[in-house]
Amino acid sequence: MKKNIDWKNLGFGYIKTDYRYVSNYKDGKWDGGELSTDSEIRMNESAGVLQYAQTCFEGLKAYTTVDGHVVCFRPDLNAKRMVSSCQRLEMPVYPEDKFIEAVVKVVKANFDWVPPYGTGATLYLRPYMFGSNPVIGVKPADEYQFRIFATPVGPYFKGGVKPITLRVPDFDRAAPRGTGHVKAGLNYAMSLHAIVDAHNKGYNENMYLDSATRSKVEETGGANIIFITQDNVVVTPKSNTILPSITRRSLLYVAEHYLGLKTEEREVYVEELKDFTECALCGTAAVLSPVGEIVNNNEHIYLPSGKDRMGVVTQKLYDTLTDIQVGKLEAPEGWIKFIM
Repeated sequence: MKKNIDWKNLGFGYIKTDYRYVSNYKDGKWDGGELSTDSEIRMNESAGVLQYAQTCFEGLKAYTTVDGHVVCFRPDLNAKRMVSSCQRLEMPVYPEDKFIEAVVKVVKANFDWVPPYGTGATLYLRPYMFGSNPVIGVKPADEYQFRIFATPVGPYFKGGVKPITLRVPDFDRAAPRGTGHVKAGLNYAMSLHAIVDAHNKGYNENMYLDSATRSKVEETGGANIIFITQDNVVVTPKSNTILPSITRRSLLYVAEHYLGLKTEEREVYVEELKDFTECALCGTAAVLSPVGEIVNNNEHIYLPSGKDRMGVVTQKLYDTLTDIQVGKLEAPEGWIKFIM
């Protein structure tokens, strides 16, 4: 029986659901893991995650398809990306097959919380891991906990999509050869001051540049960026300090194989910004967030696609990918994980 929720008016926030998955790492191995009804975490005051931010996470969604099935979108890539994050943070890898098994268990256990098709809502899943035992010296923890919780969320944009304004900040997001390419909590903590400062000054997000030369576009605090050229080429910045977005990777495939567009993953220089016709942020939460204006110091760059709606190509990319996710279009092999 589906929960009695006003699905169409859900916001994008946390709602406690019935079950979450918990697995503990101790004495060099993971336990079998289990579903739990307890949403609280109890740990020592000196736990590794509290002292040295040893934590990483993922984000993905479960959807109700047009024919009534419940599916997840490319969870295998979330599992692989979490492996990379764990390796970089000296955390024990959670096996990829166990990761996907845990995702399936959490979605099935919270089936009543999966929003119905056509409501615009989805079940958001947050896998994460953290160092749980006491640590005082600067070193990796010895014990860890892997968890997945689920929460129903509404569309990222309430009342429709409105193009946002980005600013190029004085802050840097990630250092060369640092941790910008992994989904570590510390990366997001470092961006909080910059995003609050941006909001206080009337901007929606920050467009970060490479910290080495500050001449090339990288990403925002929580999403990758795509650009559309005057010739309808889909361009994404290439850098070793950009998080490899699963949504971006999927959009590039959609652009080439479904829409017949040329794609490029390359270095994007700041001076090119004025030449693009469309720009958007891409990620799990909103899929695509159109950009209407970019502010770089005193220069205001207005995208020709305008500040009222998505650009034509961006809209086609958005519609095609979301249609694949909910089963209205046939998906490439391996993209959709059937849950029930």
